[in-house]
Amino acid sequence: MKNYYEVLGLSASATLAEIKVSYRKMASQHHPDKSSASDAPAKFRQVQEAYEILSDTNKRKTYDENRRRSLLESPIDTAREIWQYYIDGILKQ
Repeated sequence: MKNYYEVLGLSASATLAEIKVSYRKMASQHHPDKSSASDAPAKFRQVQEAYEILSDTNKRKTYDENRRRSLLESPIDTAREIWQYYIDGILKQ
C-alpha cells in the first residue's frame, strides 16, 4: 500500500491546509516542465495521486481505514514500513 502521507512529506494528522501547501510545493518541484530529473514525471504523478486521495474527505477516510486494516492484516510489512519511515526521517536531519 502506498503511503500518500510520505509522498507529500506529511504526518497522518496533517490538516487540509498542510496537505495543500505540501502538494503545491511538491508538484512544483517535480513538474516535468520544471524538473529535468528523469523520474520527475513519475514523482509528479505520485504527488497528484496522493493529493487526490488526501484532499477529499471521503477518500482520505477510506484510505486511513485501509491503512489501519493493513496494520492488522500484515503486521510485519507494516512494521517494516514504519521503521523505514522513522529511519529515513532520522537520516534526513
